[in-house]
Amino acid sequence: MKKILVANRGEIALRVMRTARDMGIKTVAVFSEADRNSPHVRFADEAVCIGPPASKDSYLRGEKIVEVAKTLGVDGIHPGYGFLSENAAFAKLVEENGITFIGPTPEAIEIMGDKLSAKEAAKKFDIPMVPGSEGAITEVEEAKKLCAAIGYPVLIKASAGGGGKGMRVVENEGEIEEQMHRAQSEALSAFGDGSVFIEKYVGSPKHIEVQILGDNYGNIVYLHERECSIQRRHQKVVEEAPSSCLTPEKRKAIGEAAVRVGKSCAYIGAGTVEFLVDEALNFYFLEMNTRLQVEHPVTEMITGVDLVREQINIARGEKLSFVQEDIQLIGHSMELRVYAEDPMNNFLPDIGQLKQYKKPEGPGVRVDDGFEEGMTIPIYYDPMIAKLVTYGKDREEAINRMLRAIDSYTIVGVRNTLIFGRFVLTHPDFVSGKFDTNFVNKNFKPELLQPSNPGEEEAAAIIADFLFSEKKNTTTAVTSGNKIGVSNWVKNRT
Repeated sequence: MKKILVANRGEIALRVMRTARDMGIKTVAVFSEADRNSPHVRFADEAVCIGPPASKDSYLRGEKIVEVAKTLGVDGIHPGYGFLSENAAFAKLVEENGITFIGPTPEAIEIMGDKLSAKEAAKKFDIPMVPGSEGAITEVEEAKKLCAAIGYPVLIKASAGGGGKGMRVVENEGEIEEQMHRAQSEALSAFGDGSVFIEKYVGSPKHIEVQILGDNYGNIVYLHERECSIQRRHQKVVEEAPSSCLTPEKRKAIGEAAVRVGKSCAYIGAGTVEFLVDEALNFYFLEMNTRLQVEHPVTEMITGVDLVREQINIARGEKLSFVQEDIQLIGHSMELRVYAEDPMNNFLPDIGQLKQYKKPEGPGVRVDDGFEEGMTIPIYYDPMIAKLVTYGKDREEAINRMLRAIDSYTIVGVRNTLIFGRFVLTHPDFVSGKFDTNFVNKNFKPELLQPSNPGEEEAAAIIADFLFSEKKNTTTAVTSGNKIGVSNWVKNRT
């Protein structure tokens, strides 16, 4: 494999290209008109514009991407995450054109891409399941009978969906009809498929996922778990590895279950098996993501395995170079997704120019990003600016390094989630590890992010105006300690 096209943008495109360059492999970037000046475009050996800013006119144009790959003599296509990464038709198109798809087979993507077929496949391999429907539910009366049998509350979920879309919690029979229609309508609108299923609602679950790798020779290993329970709108914001709640015995059990899920679809490449874990540490299969996850860096930090390198090696026919017993778990890692969102206003996306942008540095700090100072956050894509990752010898050190990194991360021009990240990492429930997916709903209120001193808001506004006009770096103009004061508030409010 001499040349790889990365069918993605931003930080993940850069992430893949850096490993490819380390391996002596040439890279091709594709980009929309909105990303013409993006770092991933400049970093690649070759770059081709594939259309206007909207995803449907650029990054989702599978046939155009394959056409570019053939023209430039590409050997493999890496899809990153999002966009076409879990599109079985695209994977098949790539293979049909004599190009290697750096990911699982189209058949595996198809099986695991539908939650119902994924459950059906996993069930044959003795994977624990949340009680629920065997297939899609279309009739209200049928739904009522099932819900009565498994007990309220229940969860109505879109079969083809993700990201919290087409998902409704139902507390009693009187809510079934309305919530079922709403879930079906939203699922149809978001995914073109209105199929929904019903399962028992686990009220205080942890969201724990397991990284697996599989080669073309039937070998599958797990690289331990990630804790992903800190979420807003059913989407992750803070992740860590390993989970602080699992015993060694439970860690082995959930890892081996993830491997069996992989075997249920003859999985090849890097994939993630997601589980719900209740208060008694019982775990239940949720779904499988047939791609590299956003939060894969925390797994890399605790295992020392470059997951992108492994993906490429597997795609070019190599056997896994290690067995399960070789995979060590050393230290602890945290990741904060730094979004251009306003945590003071229900995490609504923000857009604008990065007037000042300075990344943190120091021991145990990694920043995966795709932006530079002066660039504009576009409205067309996911609003993630960067992934801020820290590593320590234990959980306490990883948290402390994350707090230091947050304090020294300068972002001026768009509202962002750095200040929210500090709130999470200093909250007693998070520090103790006693939290679940309800953490944000139970503990977070926007007013908790207000400056502790009422006079700081006015001072912050004055300082911000001065910094904008003088174009100075906030980290030299003001300083910050462990408490969120004027400095951090200035950096993260505008």
